[in-house]
Parts: sequence; C-alpha cells; structure tokens
Amino acid sequence: MFANIPTVKPGVIAVSRSCFPAALSERRRAALVSAYGEGLYECPVIVENELDAQKAVEDVKAAGVNALVVLLGNFGPETPETLIADWFTGPIMYVAAAEGDGDLHDGRGDAYCGLLNCSYNLGLRGAKAYIPEAPVGTAEELAQRVQEFVPIARAIVGLQGLKIIAFGPRPDDFLACNAPIKALYDLGVAVEENSELDLLVAYNKHAGDERIPAKMAEMAAELGPDNPYAGILPRLAQYELTLEDWAEAHKGTRQYVAFANKCWPAFQTEFKFVPCYVNSRLAARGIPVACEVDIYGALSEYIGVCVSGSTTTLLDINNTVPASMYEKSIRGKYEVRLPETFMGFHCGNTSCQLLKDPHMGYQLIMKRDLEPELPEPDITRGTMEGNIKPGPITFYRLQSTADTRLKAYIAQGQVLDMDCESFGSIGAFAIPEMDRFYRHVLLAKRYPHHGAVAFGHHGKALFEVFKYLGVADIAYNQPRSLPYPDENPFA
Repeated sequence: MFANIPTVKPGVIAVSRSCFPAALSERRRAALVSAYGEGLYECPVIVENELDAQKAVEDVKAAGVNALVVLLGNFGPETPETLIADWFTGPIMYVAAAEGDGDLHDGRGDAYCGLLNCSYNLGLRGAKAYIPEAPVGTAEELAQRVQEFVPIARAIVGLQGLKIIAFGPRPDDFLACNAPIKALYDLGVAVEENSELDLLVAYNKHAGDERIPAKMAEMAAELGPDNPYAGILPRLAQYELTLEDWAEAHKGTRQYVAFANKCWPAFQTEFKFVPCYVNSRLAARGIPVACEVDIYGALSEYIGVCVSGSTTTLLDINNTVPASMYEKSIRGKYEVRLPETFMGFHCGNTSCQLLKDPHMGYQLIMKRDLEPELPEPDITRGTMEGNIKPGPITFYRLQSTADTRLKAYIAQGQVLDMDCESFGSIGAFAIPEMDRFYRHVLLAKRYPHHGAVAFGHHGKALFEVFKYLGVADIAYNQPRSLPYPDENPFA
C-alpha cells in the first residue's frame, strides 16, 4: 500500500434496544467479526444508552479505529446509535442484521424495521453516514459490505488528511483548470498555492545535491540502457528531490499530499526540461501531480488512488479515433461503435508501469514552439511515452462549479489493445454510449477536458465516495434505454 494514502482500521459497534435481548446483538456482532476475518476490531461495549455510546466511541478511538461500522443487532436505540455519528469523526457505516440465526420469538431482532428509524434520526441530526445499497443481511453478507466500505473509507480518511500543493497560477488559456477552491475547504482538504518562482528558487537550491546521483541511478534503471535522452537525468533528479523535499517541509499537520503544477510554457525555458517523467514517477508512488495546475484533477486522482489502492493518471479527453484506424484495429475485435471510442492523452505524465513499451521522449508540440531550430530537443526533453496498457478503466472527475457546488461524473470502460500511432502517454479508450455521454454530460454539464483514470472498474466505490461527500449531481454514461434529461427523444 502507498505511504501517501491511509491504512484503514475498521471497527464495529453493536447497538441494542432495551426491550430486546442485548445477547442477540452480541451474538450477531461476533458472527460478523468472525465472517470478516482478521482486521475488524470488535468493540466490547453494547450500546443501549447515551453513556454506552460515549464509552463505545472512546473505546474504538483508543483502539486506533478510523472507519466505523454500527451494527443494529436488533431494533436499536435511536438516539444513542445516531449520537455515535456525531462523536466519531471518521467515516461511519450503518448496517442491520437479518433474521434467520434463531427463532422468531426470543430470537427476532427487528433490525430491518429499526434501520428505518435510525436513518430517519440521522437525517434529523444532519449526521453524515454511509448506508450501503444492501444494508440488511446475514453475517457473511454484512462482512462483504464492510469489505466494500474499506476503500470508500480510505478515500474519506485520505481527504481529511490531504493537502494539495499548487505551483503557478492556473493557465489563462486553460480556463477549465480555473475553479473556485472553496469547495475543497468545505471537504476539509487543505490547499497551498505557490508561485512558479518559489518552485524555481527551491529547484536551484538543490543544485549539487548529494542525493542526485542515486536518484539518477533509479531513473536510469527504470528507463533502461537505450534511453536516448539520458543527458536530461541530472535535471530531472534534481527536480524530483525538490518536490519530495517541498512536500515533506510543507504538508504541516496533514499526512498526505498531491500536487497541481504549472508545466508550460515558462517552465521549459527556465527549468530547461519538461516535468512529465518526474510527475509519472511520483504518481507511481501514489502522489498525483496534476498538469496545468488542475487542482480538481489532483483531487480526483487522489480519490482514485485511495479507492483503487493503485496508480492513477490524468488525461485529456483528447481526440477521436480515425475511421481508418477503427477499421484496422477495432472492428471485429471489440464490440464497440466508432463513436464510443476516443483517445486519452497527456504529454507524458503516466507511470511507466501503465504503459506498453514505456520510453523517455520529448514534447513534440512544445519543441515546435520553443526550439524549432534545433535538430535535437533540449529543453523539451523529459516525457514518459507509450501506449497505455489494455484493460478495464474508470474515467471520472470531481469538479467545482463557479458557484462552488461539487459535481462529478463516472464512466466505466476499457483501454483497447492497439497502437495509437501517436506520441505522449496515450490510449484508445472505449466507453459504452460515449457519444451520448460526451454530449449530455461532458458538454451539457460544462466539464473540463481533463479526466482522471483509475485502472480497473471502480465506479461503485467512487459513486459511494461522492455520495458520502454530499455531491448531489453524479453523472454517468447512461444506457440508450435511459435518455438524459436534455436528450432529444425525436433525434
């Protein structure tokens, strides 16, 4: 597991209404812990009143629990069980025990009924809690709910301890990267905005750093002996050490960091390289570095790291797949329509572990502008290039509107196994009904061109994270049988 995301220690508190046997809740709590296996802390306190609730919360906190499950082993005491949500500061889930482990006289718990009143009281208190899609079940079924809760909880705990460090103003020509940061404060995420000059000063102070040779050796081993741009490694090593030291010195009371950094056009002329490869290396360690000061892109990437437990990337929803390429590489191999495909691209920020034939390159577009007269690139060297490996993906983004309301989208699909015949970190993506999703979500809801990519299908957990965060507008790629609100039914 990455050091830059939290380790979740789940715990369970069982509750009992006084007119029901507490022993029933005790048995059902023990059965859940047994079904879950190692790692679920069992609070010994059965909560029947407010003092019990206070004692139970103190107990789980002392045990290091940072994600809590409240189990209604029977109907449950409405006030004490919901006070737990007020007093426990981490993510909390409520579930209820199904009948079937005893007779329906002394062994009936009515938790199916009790969860209704529990939910009602949580609403009265304005308490934030997670109730899964199937919250009532057997011990084995509820153990599965707890397993599903862990990545959700990891994202919530991670955001509570996250600082996003930004360098440079968000680019004027990329207004999509300009979004109010108030919504981040509402989530409890810290933001530190710095000048590009601050970064340049810190970089220059690392000139001659004694750690540079070791960092270069790491990079050289990763890139292999045939890297044509090995001469850029001293600069890249110096830059990576600069970001590492800045993160350590500036995270303050926070435990986790993500970056959103200015990466063009002045960066190349002043730093004398492009930062893409370094960004890709940090991403491989669970430290996203969003391009073009995309603060909400960094936020989205980090949530994906917590949910998936793996490396994410940030890509432009960039260009269409040519019809000729579709005919050559996709038709007959994949059951996707041409309009359901597109290419996701960035200059070279994606980890080499996610690329086929990864290799260092240079930023072709920037070279045209910054050093067209040079036969070989110099200050535009430093990208990580290759086709993205095929497999399932989740494309998603959490974004603030101009009036500081959070919105999000999630779309599951796949990266196709084909040569994109282009440059940068690039992949051919297929998402069901992408053409309609593009028109009625990405365009209609005014999303920017950057999307975060988690590798694997993580839509279920991401959806629950966004719900827990209070995001009211969560869009997805709807099937053709379900029209979008603004979709013309006659078209």
